Amino acid sequence: MWAAVWLSLGPAVSNGFARFAYALILPAMRSDLDWSYTQAGSMNSVNALGYLAGSLLAFYTIAAVGARRLFISGMYVTAAALVLSGFAADFDTLAALRFAAGASGAVVFIAGGALAAALFPHEPRRAAAAIAIYFAGGGIGIVLPGITLPWLFAHSGNQAWPTAWIAMGVVALLISIVCTLVVGPAARGGPTIARVPWRIRAFAPLVTGYFLFGVGYIAYMTFIIAWMRDHGSGPGAVAATWGALGLATVLASRVWRHPLAAWSGGRATAASILTLNVGAMLPLLSTALPVMIVSAILFGGALFIVPASVTAYSKKWLPVELWGKSVAGFTIVFSTGQILGPVLTGALSDATGSLFAGLMLSAGVLLIGAAAALWQADPTRGA
Repeated sequence: MWAAVWLSLGPAVSNGFARFAYALILPAMRSDLDWSYTQAGSMNSVNALGYLAGSLLAFYTIAAVGARRLFISGMYVTAAALVLSGFAADFDTLAALRFAAGASGAVVFIAGGALAAALFPHEPRRAAAAIAIYFAGGGIGIVLPGITLPWLFAHSGNQAWPTAWIAMGVVALLISIVCTLVVGPAARGGPTIARVPWRIRAFAPLVTGYFLFGVGYIAYMTFIIAWMRDHGSGPGAVAATWGALGLATVLASRVWRHPLAAWSGGRATAASILTLNVGAMLPLLSTALPVMIVSAILFGGALFIVPASVTAYSKKWLPVELWGKSVAGFTIVFSTGQILGPVLTGALSDATGSLFAGLMLSAGVLLIGAAAALWQADPTRGA
């Protein structure tokens, strides 16, 4: 379990810092750099495109390079991309760095997931708990920026956004050093991933639900802080909401441990996506702080359970040789979805003059995704 804890520092950097913290920095960058919603959304789409590229890279190289080596190297590249983002103001340069952070972050996420899945190969309940702990690490990377960056901007103004990127990059570099020293020895028992074809047809409903999860969730994680600030929320409310989201992500493994281990078919995935849908709908009804806290708890409490559920399902029904490849395959599908999400949300928001329509679209997509995942049945043992 300690190995799972150390591995969870990977999602803290690859997802918490390199992807989701952008929502906290976006309002400042948009104001200081005079971006439209479409430009702001496309920046996260570029990051998602990098995530797709990194997923493909991991899919085709994890057997030859090894999960441990990919995990460590991806951590350092992600840290470097974060630091360099603080020294760029040109849109194209920032987009290139967001692409790099997305690509390396996907490599970290997939390689770490493969290592976490291998920790308890013959103990389903402990394996599900270890997988949930690994993915919950993303919450650490949500909490830390959430309780610091709003106060940075309140004190120093929108022009302080480069400081935010540099600070996160330095912390990511320190975490990368820790991972080099600790995760490597802890993960020596990781799987040997053979070049075996993964037949994805039996997973079609789950794949569909995961794709729609990618399309739908990213709008909340990109624009929810901008939505709050547009409705007059101050730094205290923003910090409380983002902190609640991250804390819920960290604690979610205890809440979802039984469903991940025991529920059949795509029920755990469907339930977690449906929980995201409810969390995404609440801010459209009210941005009062109590409502936003409940929204953040629901959204954060299910955010990383969705990938944890498909990883646990793959581990249950696929041989060990395919665990890494299945994690990479699902991430490719997810990445394709999240490329579309920010651009669609941003474009629709620009067309209507408000984020309401874009956020409503994403909530509807999540609802359809939950329904699709619910159709997933357990394959027969011989299939």
